[in-house]
Amino acid sequence: MSEKRKLANRYELGDLIGRGGMAEVFEAVDTRLNRTVAIKILRDDLAKDPAFIARFRREAQAAAALNHPTIVAVYDTGEEIEGEGRNATNVPYIVMEYVNGTTLRDIIKSGRKLQTERALRISIGVLDALGYSHAHGIIHRDIKPANVMITKNGDVKVMDFGIARALADTKATMTGGSTVLGTAHYLSPEQARGESVDARSDLYSAGVLLYELLTGEPPFSGDSPVSVAYQHVSEYAAPPSSLDSQIPNEIDTVVLHALAKSPDDRYQTAEDFQSDVERVLQGIPTAASVAPKPRKMSPNTKFTRTKPRGNSVLVMLAIAGIFVGGLTVWLATQIFG
Repeated sequence: MSEKRKLANRYELGDLIGRGGMAEVFEAVDTRLNRTVAIKILRDDLAKDPAFIARFRREAQAAAALNHPTIVAVYDTGEEIEGEGRNATNVPYIVMEYVNGTTLRDIIKSGRKLQTERALRISIGVLDALGYSHAHGIIHRDIKPANVMITKNGDVKVMDFGIARALADTKATMTGGSTVLGTAHYLSPEQARGESVDARSDLYSAGVLLYELLTGEPPFSGDSPVSVAYQHVSEYAAPPSSLDSQIPNEIDTVVLHALAKSPDDRYQTAEDFQSDVERVLQGIPTAASVAPKPRKMSPNTKFTRTKPRGNSVLVMLAIAGIFVGGLTVWLATQIFG
């Protein structure tokens, strides 16, 4: 029987339990504290790339700053030297809380219909995590079902702040480097346009997530990442009640307010969004009493729901251009993953 791989002569790796765009996640045992943990390790084929290593370190630093019940805790970080001589490579890793549960992605894929109240309470957990991270200057940038876990006890745990950056670094846009910050179905319009983002971008993505939890499908879909991103910029989501008549108008108002195209028209803080969701549960009027009307777009961003023509085609081409340089490739591997 082969000896199990160890990191820092402390963490004994077990089964592979997840794989993302740049890392693999293993169940492991912390032999010093005798507890089960999860360890995220940079993929072998990326470990020699300084840009990826820098991004991985940034992830560890961002996540380690967060200590909240609805956020997967980071216990430790480090780098393991693998190989010898010229072939030696520093492989960074992050030691995290092991969560015994399942992701919202798996729940949605199973076809299980969530009760409306349950969907709202899950959303409250996500918004609680975002409120905390935003207060600490960190935007998640990739809120989606795959990054939200539900524990065996039913608690919400938001994970993978892998592309989070401090608010002070928001000049880095979606086109930075050769990767895209965000996943097409859950992109905010400003992410899709390659603009700088703030915390309100996360609130849009949280609105998309709530929409999907309520209806079983995201507000926009298409045959390519560019097509979906285009709709986030140009199209207005149908009210959730149009897909499920049991959903009350008050929920329509909250969700559509979160999905406003302009950040100025959305909830301004996670606390505001969370408060309205709680008001719906309590049966009292929400602050977003009237769904915002579509703002008039500039001539370069005027759209209809018909087949794109004229200026709409130009905008779609502009959005497609944002994905050049590796963005389309990244999204193609992530959008349904």
